[in-house]
Amino acid sequence: MRTYLFHQASLAVSMAVMALTMTAQAEDALPSQKIVQQFMGRYCLECHDADVQKGDREFEKFALPLKSEADLISAKEIIDQLTLKEMPPKKADQPGDDERLAMLRALREGTVAARGKIESSGARTVMRRLSSREYENTLAALFGRRVDTLGLTGDFPKEKTSRHMDTIGQSLVTSGFLVDQYFQAANRLVEMRLGKPQMEPKSWLFNKNFVQYEELQGSHKAAFKFRYLNLYEQPNTDTRQGGYGHIEDFLKGVPVSGLYDIEVEAQAMHRNTHFDHAIFGIDFSEPFIIGVVPGDVTRGHIHYPQTIEPLLGSSTVPDDKPAKLKFRVWLEAGQTPRFIFPNGPYESRAAVVTINKRYKDEFNIPPGTSGVSRTHLLRDGDLPHIRISEVKIQGPMPEKGGSAEERAVFGKDGFQPDRALEQLHAFAGKAYRRPLTETDRQPIDAFYQKRLAEKATPRQAALDALKLILCSPSFLYFSEITDESEKALSAYDLASRLSFALWATPPDRELLAVAKSGKLTQKAELAKQVQRMIADARISGFVDGFLDSWLNLRDLGSMPPPRETNRSYYAEDLPTSMKTEVKLFFTDLLKNNGSAGQFLHAEYTFADKKLAKLYDLPEQKTLRLADGFQKVSLKGNARRGGLLGMAGVLTVSANGVETSPVTRGVWVSENILGIQPPPPPDEVPAIEADISGATTIRERLAKHSTDKTCAECHRKIDPLGFSLETFDPIGRWRSSYPKPKNGKQPAPKVDSSGEFPSGETYKDFASFKKIIRETREDIFTRHLIRQVLTYTTGRHMEPVDDFELDEIHLAVKKNQLGLQTLIVECLTSDIFRSR
Repeated sequence: MRTYLFHQASLAVSMAVMALTMTAQAEDALPSQKIVQQFMGRYCLECHDADVQKGDREFEKFALPLKSEADLISAKEIIDQLTLKEMPPKKADQPGDDERLAMLRALREGTVAARGKIESSGARTVMRRLSSREYENTLAALFGRRVDTLGLTGDFPKEKTSRHMDTIGQSLVTSGFLVDQYFQAANRLVEMRLGKPQMEPKSWLFNKNFVQYEELQGSHKAAFKFRYLNLYEQPNTDTRQGGYGHIEDFLKGVPVSGLYDIEVEAQAMHRNTHFDHAIFGIDFSEPFIIGVVPGDVTRGHIHYPQTIEPLLGSSTVPDDKPAKLKFRVWLEAGQTPRFIFPNGPYESRAAVVTINKRYKDEFNIPPGTSGVSRTHLLRDGDLPHIRISEVKIQGPMPEKGGSAEERAVFGKDGFQPDRALEQLHAFAGKAYRRPLTETDRQPIDAFYQKRLAEKATPRQAALDALKLILCSPSFLYFSEITDESEKALSAYDLASRLSFALWATPPDRELLAVAKSGKLTQKAELAKQVQRMIADARISGFVDGFLDSWLNLRDLGSMPPPRETNRSYYAEDLPTSMKTEVKLFFTDLLKNNGSAGQFLHAEYTFADKKLAKLYDLPEQKTLRLADGFQKVSLKGNARRGGLLGMAGVLTVSANGVETSPVTRGVWVSENILGIQPPPPPDEVPAIEADISGATTIRERLAKHSTDKTCAECHRKIDPLGFSLETFDPIGRWRSSYPKPKNGKQPAPKVDSSGEFPSGETYKDFASFKKIIRETREDIFTRHLIRQVLTYTTGRHMEPVDDFELDEIHLAVKKNQLGLQTLIVECLTSDIFRSR
C-alpha cells in the first residue's frame, strides 16, 4: 500500500513538473516571437517593409516560427548581417548588445526548431559525368601512364562551372558533340597505345641541316651553314624566334608511340657575356636549362607554341664544353622532339636590336652594310644561347613485362584470346569502379562477338570492346548503384565519391577492398580512409582542383597584364610560381592539421627564388632556382601573410591592367566571407577608367557612390578592397600608383585605409587582416566548410544543410580549426555520405 501511494505521489509530482515545464516552454516561445517582432519593427522595417524593400529585401511578413525555405534563407541572412554588425546601418539607430544577442538567440532557436519541418528542394547530387580534368586523371590511373601527350580533351567543349566549381552535376552536361569526342578520344588512346604495330628499336642521328625558320634562317646559313641548332629565348614570348628548336630532318616524327631515348650534345654559350645583362632580362647566375617537349608538324608551326606540348624532360646545360645530355621520353606516333630554353632571354629580337645600337663600334662592319646583323653577333659577339650540335634518338624502347597499357588491360601475361572476355570484364570492373553486373557484361560480350563475326582478329575485337567500355555511361558518369529508396550511399558509391574528391582518380585497391567488406559505410573506418588518403601524394588532386574552384585560381592568367610594364610576369613564368605557393601552403596546413585561421594570417609562406624577388624577401639573395620552393618566415613582415598577401590571389582578383577595390572587394566577399553581393543594377554605368592616371580609383568611387542605388552595396564591398590597393595587378607591394602619363603631376599615393559597415576602421593592410581574423574567422571557416562540401559532393549546399554545417563547425572549433580535422569532419558527415 505504501509503495502504491509512493508511486501515486511520484506520478502527481511528475505530472505537475511536466505541466510547469510545458507552461514555461509556452511562455518562452512567446517572448522569442515578440523579440523578433519588436526588433524588426524597431530596426529593420523602416528600410525593408513592403513599400521600401531597400536592397531588394522585404521583411514585413517575417516572423517566427519559420514556415518555409524562404523564411529559413531570410533568417540566415539576418543572422549573418547582425553577426557582422553590418545591419542596421551605422547611421541608423543601433541595438544594444543585449538586444542584438537576444535577437540572434531567437533566430538561431527558430532555425533549429525548423529542422526537419522544412523539406529541402532536393539536397541531393544530380548524377554527373567526370569533368575533363577527372577524365584525363582517370585514364592515366587506369592505364598506368600519362595521357597528356595525346591531347584527348583538347577539342572537348569548354567546361562549364557553377560559382567557379567544376564538379557540380547540374553544370556537367553532355552534348551530342561531347559524346562524339569521347568516341574519338577512346579510339585515339586505344589505337595509338595498344593497337600500334610491333617494332624493333631504331636509331636516328642528326648533326647537320639544323634549319631554323623566318628571320633566323639567313643568319644561321651564313654563320654556321645550319651546323648548329640554337635556342635564343624562352617559349613564353611574343616574338617566338629561337624559342623552339626542331629537327628539320625529323619532321615526320617517331613511327609508333613509345618510350624513346634522346641524347643531346649541347653547350651553354656566353653565359658570361660582356653585354649588359639587363638587355636579356634573365638571371645569369643561374645555369641555362634545356627542356624537351613534343611537336607535331600537322598541328601548326613547328617553331611556334602548340596545343600539345607537356614538358617531357629537362636538364641544366654546362658552360665549359659540349656535354651529352640524356632523356627518356614518351612520344606519340608522329611527334618529334623539340627543345626549349625555359630560363632563356625574354625576347631575342629586342636584344639584338639593342646590341646593334649600343655595341656597334665593337664590330668590323663591311662597307655598305647597315648596322650589326645577327650573323655578325653569332660569329663575333657574345649573344647568350644554347647550342646543340648533335641529337641521337633511339626507340621505341622495350618495357620489361610489356607496356604499361598492355598490363593494365590484359594483365601480366598479355592478351589471351581464350580469356579475352575474362580480361575485358576485369578491366571494366576497374573502369566502372565497382563489381560488374550481368547488365554490364552483356554489351561487352555482344560487341566482342559481333566484331569476331565481322572477321576482326580476336585482339582487334578486344580493343574495339575496350573502346566501348571507355564510352560507357558507367565509366563516364558517377552512375550510382545505391537503391533509389536509400538516402545513404552504398559502399562502392561512397568509395568513388571519396576517391574522386580527394585524389580526382578512381579508388585504389585498399579503398575498394574496404568497400567490398562493407566497413567503409562505418564512420570510424571512413575517417581512417580519409586520413590515409590525405597522407598520400595523390592528395594533390584535391588540392589542385579545390583551390582552382574555391579561389578561382584556374582563371590566373586569363587576364594577363601588359607585357611592357610586367616583364617578369612573363619572363619568369610567375603564374606557375604564384599557383604553387598557394598549393604548398594549403598542403602544409592539411598535412599538419594547421589552423584554417592561418588562411587569414600566417607568419610563413612558401617561395621560390622568383617569388622571393617579387615579395622583396631576404631569401631572394640566397635561393637558387634549383632549390625550388622553401618554407620562409614572414614574422614581422606586415606586407604578406595569409591568402590575401599571396600574389596568386592578388593577381586573379585584379583585371590585369589596373586594380579596383570593387573587383577585389567582391572577390574577398565571395571567396573569403562567402557573401555574394548582388549584381549592379542595369541602369548604373560602369566606373570609367582615368587613362591619364590623374585620379585614383578611390576618388572615382567616391563620386560613383553618391548615387543611392550604388551606395548600399559599395559601402559593404569597397572596404574589403581598399586595403588591397597597396598591391599592384600582379601582387607587388606599392605605396603609390603609376605616374600619370601626362608627366606633369606626381604619382598619386595609395590610400589603403577604410571602414567596415560595422564601424571598425583600419589604416593599412595589416590592420585590415587583423580585423578580418579577429571578427570574421567564424564566418570564413563556415564558408570554407561549405565550399569543401560543395566541391566534394558535386552540389551546392542548401538551407536545410545549415544545421549539419553548424555541427561540423563546432567540431572543427573544438580542434583549433585544424584543416585536416575540417576535411575529415566534412567527408564523414551525413551530407557527404548521402546521395
